[in-house]
Amino acid sequence: MGPTRPASLIVAGLAAAAVAWLLISSFYGDIPALPWLPPVTLAALAVLEGYAALTTRARIERRPGRDPVEPLTVARYAVLAKASSMAGAIFAGFYAGVTVWLVIERTRAATDDLPAAVGGLVASLALVAAALWLERACRVPERPDEDEQPDADRDR
Repeated sequence: MGPTRPASLIVAGLAAAAVAWLLISSFYGDIPALPWLPPVTLAALAVLEGYAALTTRARIERRPGRDPVEPLTVARYAVLAKASSMAGAIFAGFYAGVTVWLVIERTRAATDDLPAAVGGLVASLALVAAALWLERACRVPERPDEDEQPDADRDR
């Protein structure tokens, strides 16, 4: 399993934005107001993954006062981070498409839905950032090469 590619996240976000634009432009009058629960949930996930990244990195580096981390836990966090970054990119694209459409639309309902759409976009981007941070925190730290000798010893 390799690191998440930014291009994959961008393509997923752009595809979700296009779908959101098509859906909202077709069905906006028939759907209820945008709810606040998804942005709050995305923000909570971002906070939890950010905290997991902070503690996991400290445990991997075996900082004083931290218990060592089990390798299976780190693998699970890495899978969670990859899935969360993709889900966050899809949500960010969706909310970006909705936000742009609502900015262009000049109705009272669109103005009322705009704060929830912007909140969803911000929370989604925070989830992507936290997930990428968690993925980076799960990497095995590079160790200095103990086999190499100082330059002075090589000249002998």
